[in-house]
Amino acid sequence: MNLNREILRLSVPAIVSNVTVPLLGLCDTAISGHLGSEVFLGAIAVGSLMMSVVFRLFGFLRMGTTGLTAGAFGAADAAGIRDAFSRSLFLGLALGFGLVLLQGPLLASMLWIVGADAEVSDLAADYFNICVWMAPAQMGVMALSGWFVGMQSTVRAMAVAIFINVVNILSSFLLVFPMEIGFRGVAYGTLIANWSGFIFALFLAFGIAPEGGLWCGFTRLFRGEGLRRFFSVNTDLFIRSAAIMAVTMAVTAYSARLGAVALAANAVIQQFFHFFSFFMDGYAFTGEALVGRFFGAGDTVMLRRSVRSLLLWSAGIALLFTGIYMIGWRPVVALLTDDSEVRQFVADYHIWIILIPSVTVAAFIYDGFFIGVTGTRSMLVATLAASAVFFATTLPFVRENTLASGFTNNLLWLSFLSYLLVRGGSLAIVWHRRNGNFSCKSS
Repeated sequence: MNLNREILRLSVPAIVSNVTVPLLGLCDTAISGHLGSEVFLGAIAVGSLMMSVVFRLFGFLRMGTTGLTAGAFGAADAAGIRDAFSRSLFLGLALGFGLVLLQGPLLASMLWIVGADAEVSDLAADYFNICVWMAPAQMGVMALSGWFVGMQSTVRAMAVAIFINVVNILSSFLLVFPMEIGFRGVAYGTLIANWSGFIFALFLAFGIAPEGGLWCGFTRLFRGEGLRRFFSVNTDLFIRSAAIMAVTMAVTAYSARLGAVALAANAVIQQFFHFFSFFMDGYAFTGEALVGRFFGAGDTVMLRRSVRSLLLWSAGIALLFTGIYMIGWRPVVALLTDDSEVRQFVADYHIWIILIPSVTVAAFIYDGFFIGVTGTRSMLVATLAASAVFFATTLPFVRENTLASGFTNNLLWLSFLSYLLVRGGSLAIVWHRRNGNFSCKSS
C-alpha cells in the first residue's frame, strides 16, 4: 500500500466536505439579504445559530460511528459493520425525532439566551419551527457520514455534503423568488435539502453494504457487549462535545463583554481558526479511518506507519498555514471586514492568528487517532482537563455580568489556545506512552 497516496485519497474529499459545511448558512444568508430588510438577515443569523448549537452537541454521532465502523472494517467483520450502521442510524433518527418533540422548550430557552428583539425573534422562531423537522434527516446524515469514513469512503461523505448544498441553493431560491413564499422559503429549502441528502446517503450506503445487508435486526440491535460499547463510546463523546461547546460559547460571551469592536474582531480572528480546522479535520478523518482500520485488523506495523505519516502531513500543513498567516493575514482581514476600527483591533492581536496552526494542530490529529481506536475515555479526560485550564484562567475575572479590569483580549486568546494545546498535548502523551506496546485488540 502506498500510504501517502491513501492519505490523500481519504483526506482531499474530507477537506472538500468540511469546506462545504458553511455553504448552507451562507446560502440562506445570501437569499435572506435580498428580501428587502435587515430584519431577515438578523432572523437567519439567530435561527441558524440555534440550529447549529443543537446539531453540534450531537456531533459525537459521526465520530463514534467512524471509530466502530473502521475497526469492524479492518477486522473484515461484516456483522460488526452492520451493527455500527444499524445502531448509529437508529440512534440518530431517535434523537432527531426527540428534538422535534422538544421543539417548544428548546426554542423558548434559546430565544431567551440570544435575547434578540421581538421582530427578529418571531422570524427566527418561524425558521426554527420549520427547520427542526429536518433533525431526523440531519442526524441520519451524521451517522451515515461517519459510517462512510469508517468504510474508507470519504468520497461518499463528500458527495452527500455537495448534494445537500446544491439542493439547498436551488430549492431555497425557487421557493423564495419564483414561488414567492418569502422568508419561510429559506427554511423550507433547507428542510428539503436535508431530507433529500438523507435519502441520497442511504442510496450510497447500499452500494458498499457488507455481505448480508445493512440492517442487523432488532434482536441484535438491543443486545450484546457491542451495544454496551456503542453507548459507552457515544456517552464519552457527548460529554466531550458539551465541554467543547461550553468553551466555544464562553469565548463569544467574553468577547461580547469586552465590547462590540472586540466581539467583531475576535469573530474575524476565529475565521482563521475555522479555516485551518477545515484542513486539519480532513486529515483527522483520515486518521480515524486508517488507524481504526489497522487497529481492527490487528496490524500494529501499519497502524504505527500511518500514525507517523499523518503526523508528518500534519506538521507540514501547520507549517504551511503558519507561513500563509504570517504573510497574508492583512488581505484576509480586509476581505472579511471594511471597518477600520475592527481591522486595527485585529492588527493589534494578529500574533494569535500566526500561532493558531502550530498550537492547535495536535488537538486535531490526535483526536483522529483516538477516535480510530475508540479511545474515547482518554479524549473525554483530556478535554475536561483542558476546559478546566481555560475556565481556571478566565472565571476569576468574571464579576456578575461584567469582567474585571485585568481581563484583556490577550488573556482570552492565551486561555483559548492553552486549552487547545493542553487538549492536544495530553492526548499526544497518552498515545505515545501506550503506543510503545500498543494492543490492537483493546481500546
